[in-house]
Amino acid sequence: MMLPQICTMFMFATTFLVIAQVFLAVNALSEADKIVSLPGQPQINFQHYAGYITVDEHQQRALFYYFAQTEVDPASKPLVLWLNGGPGCSSLGAGAFCEHGPFKPSKNSLVKNDYSWNKEANMLYLESPAGVGFSYSANRSFYVFVDDQMTARDNLVFLQRWFTKFPEYQNNDFFITGESYGGHYVPQLAQLIVQTKAKFNLKGIAIGNPLLEFNTDFNSRAEFYWSHGLISDSTYEAFTKVCNFSQIRRQYQNGGLTPICAQVNKLVSGEVSKFVDTYDVTLDVCLASVDQQAGVLNQLQEIDVCVEDETFEYLNKKEVQEALHAKLVGITRWTVCSDVLRYNMQNLETPTVPVLGALVKSGIRVLVYSGDQDSVIPLTGTRTLVNGLAKELDLSTTVPYRAWFEGRQVAGWTQVYGDILSFATIRGAAHEAPFTQPERSLLLFKAFLDGKPLPEASSST
Repeated sequence: MMLPQICTMFMFATTFLVIAQVFLAVNALSEADKIVSLPGQPQINFQHYAGYITVDEHQQRALFYYFAQTEVDPASKPLVLWLNGGPGCSSLGAGAFCEHGPFKPSKNSLVKNDYSWNKEANMLYLESPAGVGFSYSANRSFYVFVDDQMTARDNLVFLQRWFTKFPEYQNNDFFITGESYGGHYVPQLAQLIVQTKAKFNLKGIAIGNPLLEFNTDFNSRAEFYWSHGLISDSTYEAFTKVCNFSQIRRQYQNGGLTPICAQVNKLVSGEVSKFVDTYDVTLDVCLASVDQQAGVLNQLQEIDVCVEDETFEYLNKKEVQEALHAKLVGITRWTVCSDVLRYNMQNLETPTVPVLGALVKSGIRVLVYSGDQDSVIPLTGTRTLVNGLAKELDLSTTVPYRAWFEGRQVAGWTQVYGDILSFATIRGAAHEAPFTQPERSLLLFKAFLDGKPLPEASSST
């Protein structure tokens, strides 16, 4: 054999060896985060992972994630990042364990969620920013002042490093989803991805009951309360003309209410009563006594309204934290919403509608949806904002406002603009829509991923 041939073969073998070593090293990174089994976990047919991604070595700041592969053919299915809001609330505790993750805690165990979103996609849940859930900063001064810009930047670093750990998903269709203050987190992260030309295959974003514009979103609460019979005519008038809810929120953030706004707030709170869940005005509340709950709630509805309490108990078990590769850094317990984070609440007044417009112009599909029983961010304000954005962008209506169906029942209403900007309601759903309407929410999620219109009534209906 000639010497050049020997050299070529040697170089080929060396290159192959290096590639193999890199592959094994990367594979070892993700394997270290694989969950063997969660305590009380039912049998499953997919892999799931949990652990930390360091986003700042100097500050020792790390974000905790939970990743559930899709049940069938994860290599070809989309990757979906989910971000809960707050600001300062957990995507693990709310999104994964209360809404659309593979399991829900029940009586010190886990039950399978038949409407888990990992039936359609690889689901990545991120506790963000640091200080939320199991995510942490060793330098606690970070918690003193966190804002939207810092959150988006850390989330982008997280994604870049997560893809290094899981490179097999780098080319999958990628979507960012979330709810509530996710109306800031989701589009701001998507915009940063577009601006930095990060090599993610970003196809679209979906946000549920999102905070998009402070005054419009919060002031729509008065009409929602009144139209649902929660407040009287006279209180509705005071809540719109004397002191509206955006004024009340702004004054709370700045230290306290004026006497006139305090009076209006007292009127509203008294009539609504403390026994109504403002996140779903039709849903019963979790009563303090377990006996009361067993005697009342279990007779009235199938939804476990105490699942958040059960999640809190489950995620604070030492054996659960060990199975998740999680740790408590600077805190004594995991909480659904952070006890240590001090978010810049002025960011609530930053409108994100222009960000949605920029994303649409970049060719990113945008879905905004509303659980229609939510009074915290009511559908009326959200629909107004999306319709206004469509007019501003001069998008024609491609799907006129109409009902959409799950089976033979109306599941909500929808309108689509330019086949790129969509609005939909989920009938009978709460602020956390998948919690109260899991089947309808899964159907909406699937249609969004597939880029298809929501189903119309069948001819036999």
